[in-house]
This record gives sequence, structure tokens and C-alpha cells, in this order.
Amino acid sequence: MRIPRKTPDVRVPRLVGLMAVDARETAEARGVLLAAPDRPAFDLTVVDYVVRQYPLPGSEVPRGAVVTVWFDFGEGEGGGGAGVREPRLPRPPSGGLQRELDAPGDPCELLR
Repeated sequence: MRIPRKTPDVRVPRLVGLMAVDARETAEARGVLLAAPDRPAFDLTVVDYVVRQYPLPGSEVPRGAVVTVWFDFGEGEGGGGAGVREPRLPRPPSGGLQRELDAPGDPCELLR
């Protein structure tokens, strides 16, 4: 029988991608507190999505530690757009399904 060690440490949950209300509930269930420096009224924030967090998910922290979350991207971190569009090399072969399949024969052809 394996006995788990007794420790006040908890693992930080993954909060990135969650709405603010869900992030608060998840953090509370895991025993950590949340802080959001880019939202002065964080308790009233509901539908904004978490884009960054510190410490990273899976880190062990003492129960009641503060996890900082951000709802806006910082300078140069992203924040929309389609990203860089550049040609990918090598290009995929042309032809699509025609290249993979044989040309169909005459459906009315007599079988011998």
C-alpha cells in the first residue's frame, strides 16, 4: 500500500484559455489565489480569457500562494492577427486525389 506524503504544497492548475470566472473557481478548488495586474476589478471580470499565467501549470507551490494571470498580451507576445504568412517548402505535390486514385473505367464495359 502506497501512502501519499503529507505536504502543504499544491500543483498550479492550467488556467490559460479559461474565462476569468472559471479560472477563479479552478484556482479556489486547487487551493491557490489569483491576482490579475491588468484588471483592477478582477472580481467583476467574467468573460475575459486568461492568456498567460505565472507560475507555470504543474509547478508546486505552497497552499494559498498567489498565481498571477494576465488577460491581455504583452508587447510583442501576440494578440491577434494571422501571424506570418510565408511559403512552406517543399510544396506538397499537386494533383490531390487524382494523383492517388486510378482513372475510373467505363461503367458500362462488359466483363469477360
